[in-house]
Amino acid sequence: MLSNQDDVFSKTQFVFRGDSIILQNGNLPDENIVRRCMEHQIASDWFAETEYNYSALLLEKDAPNPAGCEDIHLRDFFWRMKDSDEHKKLAALSARAKGLLSFRKNKRFCSICGGPLHDDKQFTARTCSKCGHQFFPQIEPAVIVLVSKGNEILLAQHMNRTYNFYSCIAGFVEVGETIEHAVVREIKEETGLDVKDVRYVASQSWPFPDQLMLAFRAEYAGGEIKIQKEEIRDAQFFPRDDLPQTPPPGSVAWNLIHECFE
Repeated sequence: MLSNQDDVFSKTQFVFRGDSIILQNGNLPDENIVRRCMEHQIASDWFAETEYNYSALLLEKDAPNPAGCEDIHLRDFFWRMKDSDEHKKLAALSARAKGLLSFRKNKRFCSICGGPLHDDKQFTARTCSKCGHQFFPQIEPAVIVLVSKGNEILLAQHMNRTYNFYSCIAGFVEVGETIEHAVVREIKEETGLDVKDVRYVASQSWPFPDQLMLAFRAEYAGGEIKIQKEEIRDAQFFPRDDLPQTPPPGSVAWNLIHECFE
């Protein structure tokens, strides 16, 4: 259950701006930072989830950082939190906090009757003030796949990315299909290749804004690379010891490419 009462503060404080997280001297900010943000009215949203003992605040886009604070991309925060079980739990909690802030931002009015939504008193949900319809956070499952061909791996540049590095093939799971079928379909659609031995590896919450990334490995089974030009700029098999620029640490793609899953 979510609460936005001003007197509810928790052990852990998350402060976000866009896809960045605010740190105070390298650590999460304390309660005083959160109060100052609220007092100066530079927060666009704030809530606490007492069950998990944390609160989350979203700064206005152009708001300055509180004194003594810096912001880093949330992906980099995930990377910093990889060393211990306690850090991994904190990374997962930050993903939940960021995802719920996005949910609250995007679910303001009822799609049934148009009435305003408010936080549900019992569930992690938004409830319509007029018709009572409940809306729960939506998670969009997406597959991401590393295809191997002997000592080479398949990497691609994606058209809808502003950066130039090469990454794994990825795509959303469609209605009515299994995640294994989504793996085979995405690779076939985007590169024209067939794969076999599809194996699940791990998952990662990716709250940009609400994806659950499902990581797989697969083996090349046949075909020649024929890219889907609307989606892919280039795709090649690269030797593992001579890779192009890849996604930065903290992403599920980096873990796949560099075999860093436990």
